[in-house]
Parts: sequence; C-alpha cells; structure tokens
Amino acid sequence: MTQHDPIDLWQQLEAGFADPDRQLWQLPPDAPLRALRCARPDGTVTRAGFFQSAPLWLHHEPQGWLEAGDTHGPDGRDHPLRAPKPHGLVYRRHDPAAGLTVSFRVVDIARDLDRFHRWQNDPRVAFFWEEDKSRDELREFLQQRLDDPHCLPLIGCFDGDEAGYFEAYWAREDRLGPYYDSGPWDRGWHGLIGERRHLGRQKTAAWLRGLTHYLFLDCPMTTQVMGEPRVDNAKLLAYADALAYEKLKEFDFPHKRSALMRCKRAEFFGRVL
Repeated sequence: MTQHDPIDLWQQLEAGFADPDRQLWQLPPDAPLRALRCARPDGTVTRAGFFQSAPLWLHHEPQGWLEAGDTHGPDGRDHPLRAPKPHGLVYRRHDPAAGLTVSFRVVDIARDLDRFHRWQNDPRVAFFWEEDKSRDELREFLQQRLDDPHCLPLIGCFDGDEAGYFEAYWAREDRLGPYYDSGPWDRGWHGLIGERRHLGRQKTAAWLRGLTHYLFLDCPMTTQVMGEPRVDNAKLLAYADALAYEKLKEFDFPHKRSALMRCKRAEFFGRVL
C-alpha cells in the first residue's frame, strides 16, 4: 500500500482546484481520509470543502473562544471570551486569478510605523480614513488596536511586498454591532492600499478574496463576514457582487454614512473560491 503524506495530498488538491471549473476530486483508495478532514467517506473532496479546511494557508491555530462569559459588546449583548491573538504571519496563499501571492501578518509597530504614517497622510487615504496624524498619534492608534481583543491589525502584502493596512474585527464587539442583528462569530474588516503601485482591479479583488478567505478559515463558527464602507466608496463597492458581498442597507455612523455589506460563507466558497 502506498503511503500518502497528507501535506502532499493537500498540495495536489490545491493544484487540481486551481482550475475554477473543477468541483470534485477523487482521492486514491489508500489516502488518509481522516487526516484530510474535508474528504467524504467515498474518498471524494468537494471544492468548497477543500478551501474551507485545508491547513495550507492559515499560519496559526483557528481562533474560537476561551469560554462563554458575561463579557458585553457595545450594545450590551453577551459575546464569547476571545482567544489570544496570533502574532507574525497569519495567512498566505497564491491567488491563481491574480497570479500573485497574497499574505497578511500582524502589525509590528517598530517595523511598520513609518510606512503606516506615510500611508495615512496620503490625501487619497486620508479622505476615507481621516487619520492623517503625527507619528506619535499613529503609534498610539496601532498600539490600541494591538491591545484590543476584538481587533487584529494586519499588514497585507503582494508577493511579500507591503501593500496596505487591514483590520479584522469581531463585529459584535465593534461599533458596527448595534446597527444590525450581529451574531457572536460575525467578523468584519477595514482596509486600505497605501502603495499606489498596488492599486488596480486585479489586486483589489485579490486582497478582498484573501482577507475574506482568512476570516472564514480563522474561525469555523463564522458564517458571515461584514463590511461597512462609506457609501461613496464606489470603487470598493463595485467589487461586491463578484466576491459574494451583498448590500443589506445604508445607515449612519456619527462620522459617516455607510453601506452594510455581508458575505455568507456558503456563497463565498460556492462561487468565489
């Protein structure tokens, strides 16, 4: 009987599913089905099952909860006590549609403050983020995000080159939580591309795919990923349908009018990856 290395099989599946039309893969008869997790008893693997469970891209243990508790979000609702946040690289995947590798790592203030200050003081970014402040103020901004258990500040890269800043958050504890019927595992994100050379439709679609993929991999209980971009951010909103985001409504934060966007797990894995 041939011995199959599970990682080799994962990599073979990844290569096979690079064809966007391929929905099913038949494993060899002696493949270690239990080790692969996404395999059905008959040895088949679906595309959606593979992209939700392969350990190739997530670079830390999936996050869930430490315990159910009486911790309260901004609207007073209970939410789970969150696990400690990861450090360093959290996600990396070659995006075949864009022909580049998308990765995210946790912010390192000593390493990232200068570029973050430059990005936030670019008028193009400041128009949406309104954080065109001093280095000291932005150092405090990043430290607050690192210390906040509901928020994970990230640097996004294309082929290893730092491109932008992103925040992944638990929606129920966020300012967004009171504006819709938020669940305890809902995730959300904010994002900006700071390097102008990394702007463009192909790369924007790539980071949106990668970030959404990461959030679903990061917590198996997460069934929807939310967004709340400004309603006048037409360029970003133009990607919504192709990436399985739907607009639920418009609403007003104290500082901006936003579009409430939602991406469901089944929709994302059914027609995006």
